[in-house]
Amino acid sequence: MIELKEYEPEGRENQMSEIIRYYNQFDEWGRLEREPIEFQVNWHYIKKYMPQTGRVLDNGAGPGKYSVELAKEGYNVTLADLTPRLVEMAKEKARDLNLQNQFDGFYTADARKLTMMEDDHFDASLMLGPMYHLQKEQERSGAINELKRVTKLGGLVFVAFMPRIRHILTSLLFPENWRPNNNMDTILQFSQTGCFNHADEGRFTGAYYFNIEDIAPFMESRGFETINLIGSNPGSVLTNDSWDYWKGKGEEEVTRVVNFLIERAADPYILGISSHLLYIGRKTG
Repeated sequence: MIELKEYEPEGRENQMSEIIRYYNQFDEWGRLEREPIEFQVNWHYIKKYMPQTGRVLDNGAGPGKYSVELAKEGYNVTLADLTPRLVEMAKEKARDLNLQNQFDGFYTADARKLTMMEDDHFDASLMLGPMYHLQKEQERSGAINELKRVTKLGGLVFVAFMPRIRHILTSLLFPENWRPNNNMDTILQFSQTGCFNHADEGRFTGAYYFNIEDIAPFMESRGFETINLIGSNPGSVLTNDSWDYWKGKGEEEVTRVVNFLIERAADPYILGISSHLLYIGRKTG
């Protein structure tokens, strides 16, 4: 029997440095272009619930894919990310698209310490990334509490999570690609802790995956009303060969596939097959 212990990350500052190094060399903008379903699903539901105007925080924004779209829609956007290089990329994107006047600021900031931002300032806040890398309960609570602090009462939040069961299934499918989850001992350990540290240098690491049933209670206990929980990428089960097949049938058929996935993204019975989830809530207190 495996002895299961509460996970205590060692050398947390070093681990955060590893995460920054990972995103320094990773093409996040390109990932959303190569895997467009996630962005299209998220953007559909963000637009569905977002107020018509106002100030919006994109916290953990990466190179600013969502920020740019929000700016195009006329929102006043504040962008923050832990990785300096990505913040600079976002600035460049805004300048290249002549959107810089829609941005109130670009900040290199830790999601747990948004000290440069005022209380109750934003009409809506996005946090599509930081929760992937906060392995301790205190860290996760700190980030959500900061998001709550800077969001107005009644304001909306859009928070991304990764589902634990999906990573278990991915580890079973591709064990050598997700070492140390290449044996049942470590997979069972992961199923209890949700913490994943890749055995190979330079890979996605320092990660935390939620049990799906814990997400809404986690947010509600911290002052939010749940509006929806969607699967950002229910099409992640489709292989490249699958997509090639549908692309071979023409653009109209691909559009119908995408629209179907967007429509079914809120089906609670398929959340576990999505690689990412999007929580949509409202600040109540």
